[in-house]
Amino acid sequence: MSTVRKAIALALKRAGIADFTFEARILIEDLAGASDPIDEAAAARLNDALARRLKGEPLWRVLGAREFWGLSFRLSRGTLEPRPDSETLLDAALGHLAARRHDELRLLDLGTGTGCLLIATLREFPRASGLGIDLSPDAVATATGNAARNGVSARAAFHEGDWTAGINERFDLILSNPPYIGSAEIAHLDKNVREHDPLLALDGGPDGLDAYRALAAGLPGHLKPGGLAILEIGAGQEEAVVALMRQAGLRHLDSRRDLGGHIRALVFRHVP
Repeated sequence: MSTVRKAIALALKRAGIADFTFEARILIEDLAGASDPIDEAAAARLNDALARRLKGEPLWRVLGAREFWGLSFRLSRGTLEPRPDSETLLDAALGHLAARRHDELRLLDLGTGTGCLLIATLREFPRASGLGIDLSPDAVATATGNAARNGVSARAAFHEGDWTAGINERFDLILSNPPYIGSAEIAHLDKNVREHDPLLALDGGPDGLDAYRALAAGLPGHLKPGGLAILEIGAGQEEAVVALMRQAGLRHLDSRRDLGGHIRALVFRHVP
């Protein structure tokens, strides 16, 4: 086993992959498990995965799943990889709704992707139920599968849709990680993101704020009185997004930093 791991790590290192030791360990653990020596089927899986990784496919795309909030989420072409920065939204939800952990809350996740935000929140709020919306039918199918994978399918539904269009309900909590990269910036993103994450989930229009304008128009009419909206933002967008939401009548309650120290989540309250 150690010989195989060293060989994989060396191949990754020669390809210029910085975390070659970590990636070799993850590939072995995920595709071969504890089998020692590695059997023929596991060896074939490892060889295929290594070939894909050496061609530039991101590690978690190769493995087909990524962890978020301690849960495993399947990936597909229509979904972003869940990333640790987005866990900031869960921290904010738990902080602001601590007294309501066991209430029958209704949740809405706009631009749900893998469903990670909604599903992880439902795991933390055991009596809550929720709806996830995405333009991509592939994302909707993937999120539906992830809800079953993580034991919340009875409390989660996913539908194709354009933000809040066609929704005739108000919610206690609305979550969203919308596309927020300026269109001209897409070409300068890291290759792993630019070539493998769906453009639909990245491109926020010329100034990166198109999705927030749509959200500002829809959120007030879909939040219960006192309901919360928690939105992920990109670098330097706090002031602009807060202004848009205030103009829509939402009160800015909080700005949360991610582990890198960047403002990542904004919390708003609907005050009729």
